[in-house]
Amino acid sequence: MFALVATGASAQWGEGACGDPFRNHYGPFDYRLTTGEQRAIVEKVHFTPPVESLQAGNTSMGPGGDLSYTLNVFPNHHRALMSMMKFAVRERSSQPPGSGRSIECWFDRAERFRPDDAMVKVIHGMYLMQTGRKQQAVEKLELARTLESNNPNVHYNLGLAYFDLKKYDKALEGAHAAYGAGFPLPGLRNKLQRMGQWRPLPSTPSQ
Repeated sequence: MFALVATGASAQWGEGACGDPFRNHYGPFDYRLTTGEQRAIVEKVHFTPPVESLQAGNTSMGPGGDLSYTLNVFPNHHRALMSMMKFAVRERSSQPPGSGRSIECWFDRAERFRPDDAMVKVIHGMYLMQTGRKQQAVEKLELARTLESNNPNVHYNLGLAYFDLKKYDKALEGAHAAYGAGFPLPGLRNKLQRMGQWRPLPSTPSQ
């Protein structure tokens, strides 16, 4: 789901309410374009398995501090952003303990840093769904679909969002697009089946 390319501070974006996504003591870097060795500089210390699973941190600030460090360097680090999102949901706080920013600001920073990163918008959409903002979730996930129309993760989560809005035809459309591209999780199909809304794609007559 996820040559080191740095982008320096850019006056065109300004600081904004959530800070400048282009300014950090190291980086920031587009996570999608880094090598394993370059990622390891940060991840070996600040994005270890216990941090990712929110069990423990390596700094005095706990996992929130380590995730903050990781996201400051890699604003669009998908797995770190997902962990921070889960942390905010688990703690029922927009700024969980140790986090240097609110979860809304982590999303804002990542999206301003790399507007073309569809998975950032998917994770943001998942957070909006989990916090009851269903229409906003659909809007965010539709933006992701415009960026990556062949991404099964996008279609699956968009289908879930439409299901929550009881727009079952659109949810079914997302399900078929996701499963047709090999998405493995059956959750959306199961939801549609329980509501009597699942219909398989009609078979194509052989030529």
